[in-house]
Amino acid sequence: MKLFLIIGAILGFLAVAFGAFGAHGLEGKLSEKALTNWGKAVDYQMFHTMAIVAVALILGKFDGSNLFTSSGWLFLVGILLFSGSLYMYSLTGVKTFAMITPIGGLSFLAGWVLLGIGAMKLL
Repeated sequence: MKLFLIIGAILGFLAVAFGAFGAHGLEGKLSEKALTNWGKAVDYQMFHTMAIVAVALILGKFDGSNLFTSSGWLFLVGILLFSGSLYMYSLTGVKTFAMITPIGGLSFLAGWVLLGIGAMKLL
C-alpha cells in the first residue's frame, strides 16, 4: 500500500528530527530521565517506522492481505500512543501521558503478531 510508504517516509523524517532535537535542543533543559524517555520514544518510533515501510513493501508484493494491512495500522497507532505519549511526558512531566504508553506498546505487540501470522500464511 503506497500510503504506508508515505507514512513511513514522514515518520522516519520526524524520528530523525526528534532525535536531533532531543540531542541538541533539549539537553540541559530536561532531566536525565526525561531525556532517556525521549530517546526511547525516538528509538521505538524509528523501529516501527521501518516496520511500516516493510509492510508497504510486503503489500506491494502480496497485495490485499488484511493481516499485513492491519499490522501496519497497529504500528502507526503504536507510534502515536507509545512514542507520542513519551514525547509529551518528557516535555511536560504530566504522568497521565505515561499511562497511555502501555496501550501503544500493546498496539506494537499486536502489529507484530499479525505480521507474523500473515507471514506464516504465505508459507
